[in-house]
Amino acid sequence: MTRHPAIMEYRRLYVLVAVINLATLVAGIRNGHWFDGQAFRLDAIADMALINLSLGILIRQQRVINALFWLATRIPVTWPLWIRWGAGKVFHFGGFHYGGTVAGTLWFAFLLYAMVADRLSGSLQISNVTLGLSGLMVTLMSLMIVTAMSRFRTRFHNAFEKIHRFVGWTVLALFWAQTVSISGDMGVALTGTPSFWMLCIITLSIASPWLTLKRVRVEIVKPSDHVVLARFNYGDTPFAGSSNAISHTPFGEYHSFANIPAPNEPGYRLAISRAGDWTGAFIENPPEKVWVKGITTSGVARIEDLFTKVVYVGTGSGIGPILPHLLKRKVPNRLIWSTRSPRKTYGDDLIDEIESHTEKPLIWDTDAQGKPDLSALALQAVRESGAEAVIVISNQKLTRKVVYDMESLGIPAYGAIWDS
Repeated sequence: MTRHPAIMEYRRLYVLVAVINLATLVAGIRNGHWFDGQAFRLDAIADMALINLSLGILIRQQRVINALFWLATRIPVTWPLWIRWGAGKVFHFGGFHYGGTVAGTLWFAFLLYAMVADRLSGSLQISNVTLGLSGLMVTLMSLMIVTAMSRFRTRFHNAFEKIHRFVGWTVLALFWAQTVSISGDMGVALTGTPSFWMLCIITLSIASPWLTLKRVRVEIVKPSDHVVLARFNYGDTPFAGSSNAISHTPFGEYHSFANIPAPNEPGYRLAISRAGDWTGAFIENPPEKVWVKGITTSGVARIEDLFTKVVYVGTGSGIGPILPHLLKRKVPNRLIWSTRSPRKTYGDDLIDEIESHTEKPLIWDTDAQGKPDLSALALQAVRESGAEAVIVISNQKLTRKVVYDMESLGIPAYGAIWDS
């Protein structure tokens, strides 16, 4: 089974959303669902906009994400491999986020057009306030979509994050104002509209990570100038295959790192390596406290539960998301880890910990041995160990290459997809 990155599940999902919306639009045009001959049916158009936006927003909710991973990993390892292979792609749910938000924005643009047309025809009295709010919403949502595209997001990540957050909050406030204004224009009770109740759910979903915002103490171990190990000891110990988002300030730039809990020990660690301005400043000036937002959230490596044995392929600080699974020893595994001067960079304690918790680990020193062919090493490990799947934690280029190479050979493979 060959799964090229161009047609990966993430893209298939947002194409599916687009096709369903297009089919709904065409069917509605044919049977007069959007226009009754005298005026546009604003409620029907608004419902479609709201359904799509709700899908796009709620699918990113941390509790929804955890539920999706929990559901996907309920499949027993005795089921056929092709079923488990597909279930492991659960982390591609971002296709619904992208598809839903884009489709919702287009439906809102249609709604704005319909309101203007109805006002010009005299069939409905739509206020200037409603039209102004609607036009501003469409403009801001379009801005969010454009800045979420991969080229902008990769090159201007900090700007993308601020636009997504603060413009998103602004759109939510405008959404509430628009709903109140439209209810007044059409003479209907606010609580009698579907928009009101869906807005309540959306608002709670967006607010929930901020309701758990907390400032916690952190202990820093610095084995080298390239990496630090941050230790936390508060609340419940997170599960293997999860991450937390941390920041220096409550409303500043948040970065997610994989949690490294140790069996039978309280708290957890984060491996933070130098990969930009934020992580560089964190390493050079380690803080005593940081802000933690939201709840522990499932990540790609959690899908190991679907297989009898896996091969982990990591580079550099990619060992962070892999280590908790080595320590837990729930699923037998083999490790291939490529990094610069491992003991010098990450410290003897961490390397000894890795070597004592996995079968025949291959730790490749790129300073001494050069860059390896990770696909060839992964294939060799699969054949020698009898592993059913490969999980890759690396940069985008290497991740996509190894995943594609493995799946071209009929071996289930997984890695981050860098979606919006």
